[in-house]
Amino acid sequence: MLNTAIPLEERPDENHLLACLPPAIQARWLPHLEWVDLKLGQVLHEALAPLTHVYFPATAIVSLLYVMENGASAEIAVVGNDGMVGFALIMGGDTTPSRAVVQSAGTGLRMKAKFMKHEFNLVPSVMHLMLRFTQALITQMSQTAVCNRHHSLDQQLCRWLLLSLDRLQGSELVMTQELIANMLGVRREGVTEAAKKLQLAGLISYARGHITVVDRVGLERRACECYKVVRNEYLRLLPHCVAS
Repeated sequence: MLNTAIPLEERPDENHLLACLPPAIQARWLPHLEWVDLKLGQVLHEALAPLTHVYFPATAIVSLLYVMENGASAEIAVVGNDGMVGFALIMGGDTTPSRAVVQSAGTGLRMKAKFMKHEFNLVPSVMHLMLRFTQALITQMSQTAVCNRHHSLDQQLCRWLLLSLDRLQGSELVMTQELIANMLGVRREGVTEAAKKLQLAGLISYARGHITVVDRVGLERRACECYKVVRNEYLRLLPHCVAS
């Protein structure tokens, strides 16, 4: 992992949450931010382990997973250039029962937990921004639970693809069906069948771990209401921090 302090002003749009901070706050944070490479499958924090850093993904996507005692897992939320990994820190806890794993390799920034706590507790603008992001993230978690209970697997896959695309540049994801199955908490065969349905409908193309969205509008039509609920809540709470 590359740990290098970088001038945030050179990449103002890499992480939209950081870019939404007042200029004076950005300037003060610069010496405390490290540019890091986030590798596929890298664990940023383990369940119930003390949080030492918070992460602001730029081109990477991070999944928050709940892992069962038998090793089975399911994704409860996804964080990309829209936010921060480690929100439990600002909610009064130093640990969380979820595991944070890099779902799509890329880059990001990290900050020591101690400094983030200090800023959150003493700077109103930081507190308000981070709390709005946390509310949006909680909405995503809640809607994921509803979606997994009430909607078909191909609708869940549509939601998952759209949420991931919102946090990436371009229309392609590098993702195996096995990894998607682990994220959704279903069997790989189910993901294969759902992906075939979307491909036959002309919405995506899939080959050798590369998923390309061919018809985004059609994918949104095929998705259940859950994607729009999450998207609209992010836009309502963080109108200047979310790419439209």
